[in-house]
Amino acid sequence: MKPEIRGVILDRDGVINFDSPDYILTPDQWCPIPGSLEAIAALTCAHIPVAIASNQSALGRGMLDASTFRAIHEKMMEAIEHAGGRIEHVAYCPHAPEEGCACRKPKPGLVLACLQALGLRDSPMHALMIGDSLRDIEAAHRAGTSACLVRTGYGDADSILAAAKNIDPHIRSYSSLLEAVQALLDDEEVA
Repeated sequence: MKPEIRGVILDRDGVINFDSPDYILTPDQWCPIPGSLEAIAALTCAHIPVAIASNQSALGRGMLDASTFRAIHEKMMEAIEHAGGRIEHVAYCPHAPEEGCACRKPKPGLVLACLQALGLRDSPMHALMIGDSLRDIEAAHRAGTSACLVRTGYGDADSILAAAKNIDPHIRSYSSLLEAVQALLDDEEVA
């Protein structure tokens, strides 16, 4: 029997908003993926708290400053709230990959911070991580949460899914966050 999902952790870029290999560096570049805001609103309406766990290495690389990052974040939060959604917690890693921090996915630090904020640190199997990359799945696995993939990131979704099956042979993949959330709310096997 699958555990009841009592919290959802989302990656940001490629799941909530369109991603770019050149990073999201201005508020104007932050553009929600169709249906993603409605998906978060549906979770909120179903009383399933939502957190975000996002690597933001553009900060550590000096590609954007803290005030611009805050402006991007504020635009996202306003859009989510305007759609009827709510985000309980945002955990982001500001470090460049070479810094060797404990938070950058695929390490579990961000996911563990979200679990703590959602009150699920002692029951991580009741959380679901929804991401678009292998590092999202690896971080979820290391934190003890279930996970699924969406195909809205900029990477090769088929290759990502194939690699993720080495971690979880039963992992599910959805066309979008909205499709994944609909499956979850319809009580289908999501992860």
